[in-house]
This record gives sequence, structure tokens and C-alpha cells, in this order.
Amino acid sequence: MINIPSISVHALKDWQDQGKHFTLLDVRRDDEVAYAHIKGYQHIPMHLIPIRHTEIDDTYPIVIYCHHGVRSLQTAQYLAEMGFENLFNLEGGIHAWSQEIDNTVPMY
Repeated sequence: MINIPSISVHALKDWQDQGKHFTLLDVRRDDEVAYAHIKGYQHIPMHLIPIRHTEIDDTYPIVIYCHHGVRSLQTAQYLAEMGFENLFNLEGGIHAWSQEIDNTVPMY
């Protein structure tokens, strides 16, 4: 198994505030994304990553998130095995984002 570094929601917010370039990849189901998301995301559901991974811009770091961080970690490991680099898993997923950064993002 490939070790994927994590990034905290606070560090991600700092990246946003600094205007750092990165790809924010949401791998949750369509209904989850419709209910809540982090601004600036690219959505590819986890189950479609094997056939849509070529759509991911890997020019910059890739931050992957889901609800709590489990699916995003699995997706990051898969992408690393496919040759992607500079991958980060968002600690706590959108749940932590809602709790710690932006309480306007609905929790579920």
C-alpha cells in the first residue's frame, strides 16, 4: 500500500486563501455532492475514477475528499498506483470542513 499524505482542512483553507493552484477532487456520490460541496471542486465519483482518471489535472497538487476521508484515501492510493503524484487526502473530509471551516456547508 502506498502512503498518501493528508492535508488538514485548515491547511486547505490556507491554500485557497493564498491562491495556490491545486485540483480539488470530490469522489462522493452525485446525491452527496448535490447536498454539500467545497467551492472549486471537480467531481468524479469514486466508482468512475478507473474510467475517468484522465480528466484529472495533475499539473498541480491533487487534494481528494469525500465525507470523512475513507473513500478519498482509497481513491488516492488507486491514483498513486496509476502513476499520479502529489496526492493529498483531506483529513476528515467535508464533515471536518463543515465543522471547522465553513458552517454554511450542510453536514450530513
